[in-house]
Order: sequence, then structure tokens, then C-alpha cells
Amino acid sequence: MPLALLALAIGAFGIGTTEFVIMGLLPEVAGDFGVSIPTAGLLVTGYALGVVLGAPLMTVLGTKVPRKRMLMLLMALFVAGNLVSAVAPSFAVMLIGRVVASLAHGAFFGIGSVVAAELVAPSKKAGAIAMMFTGLTVANVVGVPLGTLVGQHVGWRVTFAIVAALGVVGLAGIARLVPELPKPEGVRLRHELAAFKNTQVLLAMAMTVLGFGGVFAAITYIAPMMTHVAGFADGSVTWLLVLFGLGMVGGNLVGGRFADRALMPMLYVSLGALAVVLALFTVTAHNKIAAAVTVALIGALGFATVPPLQKRVLDQAHGAPTLASAVNIGAFNLGNALSAWLGGMVIAAGFGYTSPNWVGAALAAAAFVLAFLSAALERRDAVPSLAAADGARAARPESVHP
Repeated sequence: MPLALLALAIGAFGIGTTEFVIMGLLPEVAGDFGVSIPTAGLLVTGYALGVVLGAPLMTVLGTKVPRKRMLMLLMALFVAGNLVSAVAPSFAVMLIGRVVASLAHGAFFGIGSVVAAELVAPSKKAGAIAMMFTGLTVANVVGVPLGTLVGQHVGWRVTFAIVAALGVVGLAGIARLVPELPKPEGVRLRHELAAFKNTQVLLAMAMTVLGFGGVFAAITYIAPMMTHVAGFADGSVTWLLVLFGLGMVGGNLVGGRFADRALMPMLYVSLGALAVVLALFTVTAHNKIAAAVTVALIGALGFATVPPLQKRVLDQAHGAPTLASAVNIGAFNLGNALSAWLGGMVIAAGFGYTSPNWVGAALAAAAFVLAFLSAALERRDAVPSLAAADGARAARPESVHP
């Protein structure tokens, strides 16, 4: 794998850290600004919405910019947003900083996926995408716990200053290691938008929303589930999230490796197993050891879907994949927001802290069904194409040799 992928992974590490570390620092931020915890939660919601809106917006704005330069501009925007958060004099200013940083998120991963795939042979594209996303998964194992620890003991502003410094390192790495990859000639915005007329692209994005949404339906409420149901101490939740992150790292690498060999079978296995494990979590959540193992499995199976789904979008939007790739990153965050809302609804309805697991299982099962539907439509569309090709060969006059 090219060394340039390391620069992309460092940028992904910084982005992953800033996205999730705020969840562990909400009490400190709320206390400093004198706002309630639910109000401080707007820093999470605002970031997620910024990703959903920023992915297509920033990609469209960068349609005429070479991809390397656009990646550098996005990292600069990310650094600026985190610096604003670090020095924010008020809650409103910090929220602005979070939104500014989030605008870089979707486009960075979308454009970065295209660049990563172009840096390697066609047979290694999913592996290259997985290598870049490794930065995001490792952030949940290292960056988020350390950032939370620093924020709780030294100050949350220091955490965001460190994240900004990581962005500078990523920016320098991209400038130094990523080769110049000019935008392909003849690809215009209307070509990028045309990808959304492709049913397979839309199905892949729907699988992204539902599949990864299934993961977040459960993980969003892991703290009350593990403390009130499994019986863990409050301080154990951090280490359970580390287990979840370790599962994400392993699942991401396995998903990338096998997606290059058999993409759709990899989706069948990962989505089907994810639905089963989420359903079983309603039972295993009552036992500490079983719950810990299940949390790791959810992370592994959930992120095993990421490289194949991202590659599926790139393959189906061939010729103009950049916007579709970026929007698919926004789809992950849309799934997170949707599933967290649905999970909260079933808890509020009195079904208990394990009830979001059933929501997650249903969402993952729906994504599993869509995967089979996508493959069936692809096979159906392939038959007329083969018939047309056979007809063209039959109609071609035989060569006459003197």
C-alpha cells in the first residue's frame, strides 16, 4: 500500500477523534458554559447535520479543484473549526466551530476514498479504502479515550487544540505524500449528479443508512444499558467503548480485504450476522462477559460493511464517483441520527434500555434484504446486456480472407 494512504489515515484519525470525543466531554463543556447537558448535546447533533449537509456542498464547490488541493483545503477547514472550538468564548461560538469542522468530514472521506482507490491496482481498491478508514476506527480505540482523559483532567479546550494539531500533521502529510491527481477531464457537476439516477447507487446508500444505523441504535445507549442492565460501573463504559473500537478496527480491515474478492457475499455475511448479533444483544446485555463480547462483535460486523459499501458506490458511480462517494459518508451520519432518535423513542415508550437493540436488528435486517434486492436487479439488468452483445456478434459479417 502506498505511503500516501498513511497521510489520509492521519487525517481520518483526527476527524474521527473530534467527532466522537465530545460525547465524553459534554459535562465539562456544559459546566464551563453554564448550559444543560441536553443543550450541550447540540454539539453532537450540529456536527452530524454539518456532515450530512457539508458532504455534497463541499464536494460540489471542489468540482473544479484538483483532488489533492481539495483534500488540503478540507484539512485546513477542519483545523480552523477545531481551533475555534478550543478558544470559543461562548457556547454559540463553539457550536459554530463544531459545524465548521464538520463541513470537512464528508467531503474528506468521499474524495479521500476516490484518491485511495486510484493509488492502487483495481484488485486492491477496497483494501486501500479500508486503510484510510483505519484512521477513523483507531480514533475510537486511542484518540477518543485519550482525548476524554485529557479533557477531564487538563481541560476540554486542550483536547480540541490537540485535535487541531493532528489536523496540521494530516495536512502536511497530504502535501508531502499524496501525488498530484488532477480531476479527470470531461467530468462536470451534471455528470456527478447523474450518478444519483442509478438505482444501484441509491440502494447502496440506503444500505449504508440502515446497516450502520443499526449499529448506532445500540451503541448510542450503551452507557445506560451497560450500567443499569449488565451491572457495570460507570467508569467501565470507557473500556467497553475501547472494545467497540477494537472491533471496528478488525472489521474494517477484514471487510476491506474480502470486499476485493467477493463484495456482495461480504455484505450478505456482515449485514446478516449484524442483525442476528443485535437481536441477541437484548439477551447478552444481562451478562457482563457476554455483553462485552457482543459490543466488540457489533463494532466488527458494523464496520465490516463500510469498505464494501463505499466501494459499491464507487463502482456503480463509475466515471463520476466523487459526489456520490461523499454523499455516502453523509449517509452514515444520517443513519446514526435516525437510529439514535428511534432508539430514544422506544426507551421513552417504556420498553427498557435493551429495546434499541431490536431497532438496530430491524434496521440491519432491512439492509440485508436490500443487498439481495440490489444483487437481483444487477443480475436482471445483466441478461439483456449479454443478449445484446451476443446479437451484435451474430450480426457481424464474417471476415473474408483472400
